[in-house]
Amino acid sequence: MQVESPNLESFVEKILEAKAASLIARAVEEYVRQNEERAREFSILERIVRVEEELKALREIQTSILREMAARFEAVEKRFEAVERSNQQRFEAIEKQFVALDKRFEALERANQERFDATEKRFATLVQANQERFEAIEKRLSFLQWFMGAGFTFLAFLITLINFIH
Repeated sequence: MQVESPNLESFVEKILEAKAASLIARAVEEYVRQNEERAREFSILERIVRVEEELKALREIQTSILREMAARFEAVEKRFEAVERSNQQRFEAIEKQFVALDKRFEALERANQERFDATEKRFATLVQANQERFEAIEKRLSFLQWFMGAGFTFLAFLITLINFIH
C-alpha cells in the first residue's frame, strides 16, 4: 500500500493543488472584483471630493469676484457722484456768470436808454431851437415882405404922384 501511497499522495496532492488553485483563483477573482468595486467607489469618492473642492474654490472665486465688482461699482458710483458735483458746480458758476451778464446787460441797456433819452432831449431841444429860429426868420421875412410891399407901394404911389404932378 505504500506503493500506492506515493501515487495516491501525489494524486491527492495534484487534486488538492488543482482544488486549491481553483479556490485561490476564485478567491483572488472575488478579492480583485471587490477591490475593483472599492477602487471604483474610492475613485468616485475621490472625484466627489475633488468636485466639492472645485465647487468650494468656485464659490470663493465667485465671492471674491462679487466683492471686487461691488468695490468697482462703488468706485464708479463715487466717480459719478464726483462728476455730478463737478458739473453742478460748473452749472452754478455758469448760472452766476449769466446772472452777472444779465445785470451787466441791464445796466448797459439802462445806460443806452439814458443816452437815447438824452439824445432825444437834445434833438428835441435842437428841433425846438431850429423851429424858433425858423419862426424868427419867418417873422423877419414876413416883416421884410410887408415892408418891401409897403415900400414898393409907397414908391409906386410916389411915382404915380410925381407923374400926376408933372
